[in-house]
Amino acid sequence: MRFNERLRDGLIQGGIVGAAALLLGGLATTGISESIDLLLYDAVISLRATDSAQRHPVTIAGIDEGDISHYGWPIDDAVLCRAISNAVEAKASAIGLDLYRDQGIGEQQTCLRALIQRHPKVVAIFNAAEGIQAPPGTPPEQQAFNDLVVDADGVIRRDLVHVSGQDDATVSLPVRLVETSNLQPDLLDALRSPQRAERLGPWLLPHSGGYRDLDAAGYQRLLPFQQPGSFRTISLRALANGEAKTMEQLRGEIVLMGSTAPSLRDLFEIPQSRFIRTERQLRMPGVEVHALRVAALLNGLSEPWSLKTLPPWSDRGLELLAILTGIYLGESFRKLRQSITVTAVLTAAVASSGIALLWMQGLWIGLTLPVISLPVMAGVGWLRRGALHQRQKQQIERLLGQTTSPAVASQLWDQRDALLRDGQFEGKQVDATVLFTDTQDFTSISEQLAPADLLLWLNRGMALLVKEITDHGGIINKFTGDGLLAVFGAPISQGKAVDARHAIDAALAIAARLEQLNRELSREEAPPMRIRIGIHSGPLIAGSMGSSTRLEYTVMGDTVNCASRLESLARVPSDHVCRTLFSRQTLQQCANDDLIWHSVGRFHVKGRQQVVDVLELNGVKPGTAFRTGNAPADDPAKS
Repeated sequence: MRFNERLRDGLIQGGIVGAAALLLGGLATTGISESIDLLLYDAVISLRATDSAQRHPVTIAGIDEGDISHYGWPIDDAVLCRAISNAVEAKASAIGLDLYRDQGIGEQQTCLRALIQRHPKVVAIFNAAEGIQAPPGTPPEQQAFNDLVVDADGVIRRDLVHVSGQDDATVSLPVRLVETSNLQPDLLDALRSPQRAERLGPWLLPHSGGYRDLDAAGYQRLLPFQQPGSFRTISLRALANGEAKTMEQLRGEIVLMGSTAPSLRDLFEIPQSRFIRTERQLRMPGVEVHALRVAALLNGLSEPWSLKTLPPWSDRGLELLAILTGIYLGESFRKLRQSITVTAVLTAAVASSGIALLWMQGLWIGLTLPVISLPVMAGVGWLRRGALHQRQKQQIERLLGQTTSPAVASQLWDQRDALLRDGQFEGKQVDATVLFTDTQDFTSISEQLAPADLLLWLNRGMALLVKEITDHGGIINKFTGDGLLAVFGAPISQGKAVDARHAIDAALAIAARLEQLNRELSREEAPPMRIRIGIHSGPLIAGSMGSSTRLEYTVMGDTVNCASRLESLARVPSDHVCRTLFSRQTLQQCANDDLIWHSVGRFHVKGRQQVVDVLELNGVKPGTAFRTGNAPADDPAKS
């Protein structure tokens, strides 16, 4: 039977652990945890204070709705030629044309191609993913790819800075512009050297931050965002017309020419798109994204990135630590409420710490799995303990029944681990006080009443006995036909003196309640009820007895026998409705200054060689109130 219980416990625990593992594994593999981490990242980035892009030497020459209305779409190459020529004349440090011109537009197509070849400060784009080429005749050192990396949810968070091992033309637009401007002359050489490039990291890896399976090809990093819309911006018309104010502000600037008109739909979701709902910031033009990438590179190679991640092993280590900590929290605290409180506080602390690191230090840590793992794994322990506690509760109820007071039941529950072993109360010798009761003249009364009436009559008395005994901290060990056996001090004791006094107080309360019951019976013309009680204190053997199919908590020994003989002692007649005989040993063991008693003699009782000094309990002294119920389980009078 014990093997079956252990097997059942093992299967239950295995099922709970398996369910938790499936939950955490499902969160990781289905992308749910990544989605939550990305959403949290977007929220913090949106609320985090960002600098204005005005401090960077980057100007956007945007093709706005007014330009489209004026020039039409697509823009004629002749217009672009004038704009680029004016930017060159204004001494711009680099000019990036973020428009596809693999096929010319208008009658002066050769003008644009010749201009690009003639001025090395001009950079033209191609798109590697879509196979769109740069303008024909563009030198490799003036070409750049404008491919952007977009996450699965359509949001731009990363910057593909460089792809190693490619030809001279395959350089990202921001790197090419920074190199051309001579503002970071060593940048491209450093990126082309694997050893130097690695030292510029940390670069994103497949499991960096909240990413679970990122395509991290090339050198990628998180893109630092400036205030959306804060770059200096001029219209294409102003540049093409050579307006004096426009020309003055382009000296030494990196100029990016591209579309900003919403109608052209060259717009991208950014982290702020989810949380800042204004028309300007809802989506970012592609040319502004490139401007952000340029600005990030202009911060310098020696300065750390403003947004960074830990090595993936650190994130995985945090997840493992959260799992182990959750298991510990679920198993280590004795009280479930305390375990839940500590787990909730620690989970909140982990979440808030991760958010604070991203907010203040720009360090992104994947939080979803650690934050979920803590309570989930603690919950495994809670469920396992709950199943075990339910079984222990059933075992206690099966062994002791429900005839215990709430206070004693609570103490039994608190001490269950020490009391139970393999679902049984281990056999022990304990000092306790035993109380026996019997209904006097039951045989003759049974002849007067019908069976149903007799049982109803007897149960009224038994209800009285059970209530007073359990209210005074006793446990009903068994019913003996028209009586019962109760124990004070086993399986848990409040101290020998307290246990003995509880038994005495229970007998006094029974006597008082029995007087009231007999008045009710008299009004109903039912026979009166008289009870005999025997009480004795001393050592006894207590523990579980029986087989695996029937098991009960039993007390045995001389103390039990002596209490039984005192109850049935016929040589002490009494006119009281409740005769209580108890031993001097019980009297000496408890506080007795307030008791009224008299000695009825020293008697030999059956099954015992030594004589017993027998006393009869008559009540308490006037002005003294005895306890009538609800004896606390933690009575301070302990011995």
